[in-house]
Amino acid sequence: MTAVTPTAHETPTTSPTDELSAERAHLVTSRAALKAMRERAEQLFSVGDQVAGDAYTAEQLGRQMAQRIKELSDDPAVPLFFGKLTMGAERWHIGRRHVSDAVGEPLVLDWRAPMSRRFYQASVRDPQDVAVRRRFGWAPAAPGGATALTSFEDEHLDHGEELGTDSAILTAEIERPRVGPMRDIVATIQPEQDELVRADLEDTICVQGAPGTGKTAVGLHRAAYLVYLHRERLRRSGVMIIGPNRAFLHYISAVLPALGELEVSQSTVAELLDHLPVRAEDGVAAATLKHDARMAQVLHRALWARIARPTGPITVSDGSYRWRVDEGVLRRVVDEVRREQPPYALGRERVRARVVGLLQRQSEARRGDSPPDSWLRKMGKVKPVAELLDHCWPAVTPQQLLADLYTDAEALSRAADGLLAPEEQELLHWAKPPRSLRSAPWTAADAVLADEIAGLLDRPAGFGHIVVDEAQDLSPMQARALARRSGHGSLTILGDLAQGTTPWAARDWRDMLGHLGRPDGRIVPLSTGFRVPSAVVALANRLLPALDVAVPPARSLRRDGSLEVTESADVVAAARTALTREGSVGVIAADAAVPDVLDALHAAGLEPSDLDGDGRLTVVPATMVKGLEYDHVIVLEPAAIVAAEPRGLHRLYVALTRAVTSLIVLHTEPLPEPLRA
Repeated sequence: MTAVTPTAHETPTTSPTDELSAERAHLVTSRAALKAMRERAEQLFSVGDQVAGDAYTAEQLGRQMAQRIKELSDDPAVPLFFGKLTMGAERWHIGRRHVSDAVGEPLVLDWRAPMSRRFYQASVRDPQDVAVRRRFGWAPAAPGGATALTSFEDEHLDHGEELGTDSAILTAEIERPRVGPMRDIVATIQPEQDELVRADLEDTICVQGAPGTGKTAVGLHRAAYLVYLHRERLRRSGVMIIGPNRAFLHYISAVLPALGELEVSQSTVAELLDHLPVRAEDGVAAATLKHDARMAQVLHRALWARIARPTGPITVSDGSYRWRVDEGVLRRVVDEVRREQPPYALGRERVRARVVGLLQRQSEARRGDSPPDSWLRKMGKVKPVAELLDHCWPAVTPQQLLADLYTDAEALSRAADGLLAPEEQELLHWAKPPRSLRSAPWTAADAVLADEIAGLLDRPAGFGHIVVDEAQDLSPMQARALARRSGHGSLTILGDLAQGTTPWAARDWRDMLGHLGRPDGRIVPLSTGFRVPSAVVALANRLLPALDVAVPPARSLRRDGSLEVTESADVVAAARTALTREGSVGVIAADAAVPDVLDALHAAGLEPSDLDGDGRLTVVPATMVKGLEYDHVIVLEPAAIVAAEPRGLHRLYVALTRAVTSLIVLHTEPLPEPLRA
């Protein structure tokens, strides 16, 4: 790629070659300044224990400086800046992180800085004082080596010139092939995406994004933006990314570190709700019931039904005196705490504390002074008080409560009365009680229910912001688990109703927002894609009428790419062809077919990898491909993908929309009806 020749509005005394040389010199200066910033941070780290006042301060300072050193690392393969704003006499280079010289003058502005917003939002209609917006073109100087500045492209907004999506550099960056984890899109963020990225921390946003619209990237960049803007607040409370599976989290793992953010946590829902050793698997009907929102009320009833009123007075001796609390007084204590509706475990401790308080007042009246703290602790543990608590407000664990419901039909019937039909209650029943709670046949859905109970017992630690990707597949009970962890924070919800593949997949975002505790969250549609070619989108859109969701057909700005639907099972030949092109190759097949596909490709010497590998050719089970992208995709036997599960057409829609350059569909069985036209 060569330097773009400036338009007639460019200063005539400045040639494109001189301009490019000046920008390359600025790059050298900026990289040297970033190195100096890192060296200063390393020096502070080395003497931190000498300047800190105490061991705790030294440890905290050391941790912060170590984090700072990591944030200042420079990757020569990643462009240090990608844009530039000319505003009168001012020039601002825009990049992935802030770089300043020895006296603190900025050489590169962080893309999240307020000034940088103009790079994404300025237009001919609203130039925001921007005269010229410049984009830079980059290319590897050598395979696997550093990236070199090769060109630039100017938009003279002050003269009515605006390229938009016709920008050659922008298009090249969007369409650039890749192998390995997802890249950031910081150089290509579009105005409508930027509005979502920079929304206020207090805002909960639900992005309904068609394939290729960049919804995942928007969510990750929003997390990076919020951490930048509210660093101290979010450092205390934390930011969490929730993905559908580990393969997806591995795929997005490089984005935030590339933007200099290393403190954002990542997890799947299953990892977040790690309360039980999962040993078994539910049938579809039982799993669907356990994920139903009605189970929250069943569990609430079952837990609070354990509370009983006192049946007599208690008498307590401290070795010197005997104290008595009458039954009526104890009943008032239990009733008052219950009316306050605290978390169950906190309620138990409140009853204990108030009973001890009654004993304390009797002691003070008799002795004339307050008893020591050791006396109060002893009174809270004496046998009469412990027996009262075990009768009136018994301690319980999530496992105990679930096991009791699954083994005691009468207890379940009382808790589920008016909520679950008898045949539904039967789905929850264990035919044979386990020998111990640990050896019980717990399932993944049981772990979700255990988390609901844990939330009734005590309030879980929360996050300042949670980003949930592929949220359309959350069950109501999983959504409630996330709501408990964002009680004082906000959420970014990302998904596509058309890609819902679980039996409980959402059909309306308002319902999902209600379960997440954010019924007033803002729903924003993204229907214009930048990654998936239009021919591929058109094929996938044929499935939409059969998916029973109210989403508009996706559309793509990509007019390149290719689509081939072939009546063949020769996956080896298709893979060989795809590997002659630049970029990653993904072979998507029904889960049961994956071992045979791997064997065939290995036998042909093509060295395929599964999702744990990082090679160019990856074989992906259809149930694990959600959220992933490949430059070239081979979808094998669509009918088998559809037949493998109740929402198979939705799964096929996902599989067909993973390609960002070419899609080959191989089949020997008849295609599903919507694709036969």
